[in-house]
Amino acid sequence: MKAVFAAFLLAASVAHAQAPALPYAAPGKHLGVVNCASSLCHGSVTPWKDSNILQNEYVTWSRVDKHATRAYPVLFNDRSKRIAKNLALKTPAHEAKLCLDCHTHNPAPAARGDRFKLADGVSCEACHGPAEGWIKSHVATGATHADNLGHGLYPTSDPVAQARLCLSCHFGNKDKFVTHRLMGAGHPRMSFELDTFTQTSPPHFVVDADWQARKRNWDGVRVWAIGQALAAQELIDVLLDPKRSRDGLFPELVVFDCHACHHPMSDVRWTPRQGIGPGRIRLNDANLLMLRQIVRRALPGDAANFNAQVGQLHRAVAGEGGEPLDAARKLRTALDAIIAKLTQRDFTTADLRGILEGFVEDGVAGQYNDYAGAEQATMAVGSVLNFLSRRGELPAVGAANAALDRLHATVKDDEKFRPEKFRAALADFGRILKR
Repeated sequence: MKAVFAAFLLAASVAHAQAPALPYAAPGKHLGVVNCASSLCHGSVTPWKDSNILQNEYVTWSRVDKHATRAYPVLFNDRSKRIAKNLALKTPAHEAKLCLDCHTHNPAPAARGDRFKLADGVSCEACHGPAEGWIKSHVATGATHADNLGHGLYPTSDPVAQARLCLSCHFGNKDKFVTHRLMGAGHPRMSFELDTFTQTSPPHFVVDADWQARKRNWDGVRVWAIGQALAAQELIDVLLDPKRSRDGLFPELVVFDCHACHHPMSDVRWTPRQGIGPGRIRLNDANLLMLRQIVRRALPGDAANFNAQVGQLHRAVAGEGGEPLDAARKLRTALDAIIAKLTQRDFTTADLRGILEGFVEDGVAGQYNDYAGAEQATMAVGSVLNFLSRRGELPAVGAANAALDRLHATVKDDEKFRPEKFRAALADFGRILKR
C-alpha cells in the first residue's frame, strides 16, 4: 500500500509540475457519457456494498447535479436568447462557442467520438478528461490511480488541479471568460467559492480510507485555501494579459468591485481601505481578503510581505503609487510560492478557529464593506464551519448554524446589501463561536 501511495505522490507531483492540460484541451477522443452509464459501471441506482467506489456516480450526476440538469438546458431560456441577441451573436446561445465552452463540455469537433453529445452538458469527461486513453485500462485488474493518471485521467484529487479545473468556468481563464460586456448583455455576475459549490453539486464520491490510500490524504480546507489563491491569480492574469485587460478605451471592468459603480448615486458608501482615496474604483479583492486570513494563520512568515504586496497592487491600480503591471507580477509570483506551500500544509482545528476569528475581526473592522468581500466571507465562514463540524470540534452546532443563516440573509440580495447589518451579524457569529 505504501508503494501505491508513493507512486501516486510521484505522479501527482509530476502532474502539478507540468500543469496538465485541462480536459477540454487534453489530447485524445472524448467518447461521451453513455460509456459510463451502465449499471455495471457508474450507473447503479444504489451504491455497491463491496465496491471501493460507489458505482452510482452517473445517477447522482444525471439526476441532481446542476452540471447535468441546468448547465446546458439554460441556454434555451429567454434570458440566454436575450443575451445572444444583445451580443449580436451569429448563432443562438445553445450553438455559440462563447456559451458552450462553459455550459457544456465543448472539445474540438475532431476530438469527439461517435457517441459524444453536447446536450449531455458538463459531463464526465469535462472533469475527468478524454476517456479514450483510460476507459479500458482503469477497470483492468491491478490498475492503480497512478496508472490512470498516466493514461490521461485528469487528477481531480490534486487540490491545485481541481481548483484550476473548477475556476476555468466559474471564474474563467485565457480561453473562456465572462467579461463585463457579457454581463452587460444580461449574464449573471460570477460568484464562486470552491468548497461551497463542491458540496452543493453534490459530490459523487466518498473520501474514505480506501480513497485516501489510492489517492492522497484529503483535506477539504487545503482545497478551499488553494482555490482562494488560484482565483486571485486568475484575476491578476487578466490584468497582465493585454488581450483581456482592456475593452476599448476602458480596462476590463469585471476585475473591479461591481458595487463601486452599481448603486444609487445618493448612496454615498465609500469608506477608506487599502490607502485608496474616494472616487477610485477598487479591484475586486474578495479572494485576496480571504487569503489574507489563510496566510496569516497557515504561513505567518509570509503574511507581512503578502499584505504589503496586496496593498501596493491596490495603490498602483488606483494610480496612487507604483506601476500596476509590476505590482501585479510581483504578487502573482508571491502567490505561486504560497500555493506551493499550501499544497503541503495540513490544517489543524486551531488553524480553522484562528481563520474564523480572523474573518470576524476583519469583517467587524470594515474590511468586507464591499458586497463581493462580504459574500465571499460568508461562503468562507460556512465552509470553515463545516470543516470544524465534520471533525466534531463544534460544540454549539445549532447556534452556529443559526448565526450563519442570519449572516447569509445579509448578503442574499446584493442590491439590498447594507455593510452595517453584515458587520452586526458577523459580530453575533463571533460571540457564538467563542462559547
